[in-house]
Amino acid sequence: MKLLIQILVFLTAFCVMEFMAWFTHKYVMHGFLWVLHKDHHHKKHNSWWERNDLFFIFYAIVSMSCIILHDSESFWVGRPIGFGILAYGIAYFVVHDIFIHQRFKLFRNANHWYAKGVRRAHKMHHKHLGKEHGECFGMLIVPFKYFKNS
Repeated sequence: MKLLIQILVFLTAFCVMEFMAWFTHKYVMHGFLWVLHKDHHHKKHNSWWERNDLFFIFYAIVSMSCIILHDSESFWVGRPIGFGILAYGIAYFVVHDIFIHQRFKLFRNANHWYAKGVRRAHKMHHKHLGKEHGECFGMLIVPFKYFKNS
């Protein structure tokens, strides 16, 4: 029974991270920490590293803290929460950084209707270079309007 609960906690943490990605992006990255996210929209640098990557490090620290601080008695959900956040981080990195932004030259020829919709939605977001008016969405839950005629 405890294993089933841990699996549910893991899946819940993964799904909550979709909301957190949207929320953080809309209200933090395009809000008071725009100074860190700006270089993601304005490629005026030659570095592989972006200040925007600090958001990834923040969530990695949260994930590792949950895993390390778990306790089989008092904080037994720490491990599934941490691994749920980690799994979302990996999925986000693969979809956003590798598939969409091609930080590594993989998945270049993916022409599935879902892949096209995700790319189209992200392109619409990056159409706006400023802090305001950037349409925000999660990684997995993309508005269906982007999947038309894919």
